[in-house]
Amino acid sequence: MSLHEKADPAEPSASPNWVQHAWLWPFEASRLALDIYSQWYPSRAPEPTDAAGEVAALPWTTANSVALQLPSMRLLDFSNAVEGRPLLVCAPYALHRAKIADFAPGHSLMEALQEAGITRLYLTDWLSAAPEMRYFSIDTYLSDLNVAVDTIGPPVDLAGLCQGGWLALLYAARFPGKVRRLVLAGSPVDVSVPSELSKMVASLPQQSFEAMVRQGEGIVSGKNMLQIWSPPLSTLDVEAALQRQLDGEPEDARALLERFTRWNDETLDLPGTYYLEVTDWIFRQNRIAAGDIVALGCKIDLAAVKLPVFVLAAENDIVVPPDQAFATIGLLGTPPAWLQRGIEPCGHLGLFMGCKALAGSWRRIARWLQSDLGEAAAERSRISA
Repeated sequence: MSLHEKADPAEPSASPNWVQHAWLWPFEASRLALDIYSQWYPSRAPEPTDAAGEVAALPWTTANSVALQLPSMRLLDFSNAVEGRPLLVCAPYALHRAKIADFAPGHSLMEALQEAGITRLYLTDWLSAAPEMRYFSIDTYLSDLNVAVDTIGPPVDLAGLCQGGWLALLYAARFPGKVRRLVLAGSPVDVSVPSELSKMVASLPQQSFEAMVRQGEGIVSGKNMLQIWSPPLSTLDVEAALQRQLDGEPEDARALLERFTRWNDETLDLPGTYYLEVTDWIFRQNRIAAGDIVALGCKIDLAAVKLPVFVLAAENDIVVPPDQAFATIGLLGTPPAWLQRGIEPCGHLGLFMGCKALAGSWRRIARWLQSDLGEAAAERSRISA
């Protein structure tokens, strides 16, 4: 099917299935692709994505500068002022780059947050895994996230997108004094509440994921996985993600469709150690929700997380359904007055790219981040008691 054709909603390729397949690539692809992967690449390691990610890369939508370069990421500074409470957006480390948060004008979370009055704004741009990164673990990414926060200057507000959400939550639990408020958007935490993602992982033996890592000599190749599992991309799929009709605006539609294709093709490789920890600890054993995960040497108890938290879910999300997203609230020790929830009538990608979600719930989140919740008074009362 051409990129410019409308998909039949009855066909398997129609939205939201493409979004599901693309977002769940390490999991669903494993079922059908592991044997193909071994047959196609038996004598050579997968071709890595360019770790620098800058040659002919899709340009950023919103002006930014590199505030910090670390082995695992670049900390990007989108600030337009030197004063104000800093907000760090923690992008997901999965198939695609952090441009999911800065896709295009009108479809950029970073742009929307700026317009909503967030003046100091940062984004984690996770790097594609090079061979020397194959042993990077969850702790590696938590450690580098901590360096980024220290560079910005704590305490920061932290917003985690999808899998960036559980990482942000672990960080807030591990370093409670460094995070003022936390936003979790489409974030999987308690996978005992079923989703397509958790069911896929549970249906596969961990040995399948281990075999894929061995085949890639310690690296899971995003490029090769995209080649193996690349369902047809239709205009309807892009419309669902962007929450806009592309009919009747041929020039704009063509530009957005081409940009979406380029974004989809810019893949990231994952370190094998990190990949196996995520599939086993997070999505199979449910360690975060169960209180059995150790982060940088400390066992994490979510009930000890008492900071203000905003949880955002997508009504039609099959990756992280609303019940799963909101289940996180019951695990926290945050007082009810400091808990907020929101839901958008969209799918998973729509939470981060959709023009309606960005103009709706994310504006509300920005206002919440700038509001006075009385944390200082509460802290003084706690200390005096």
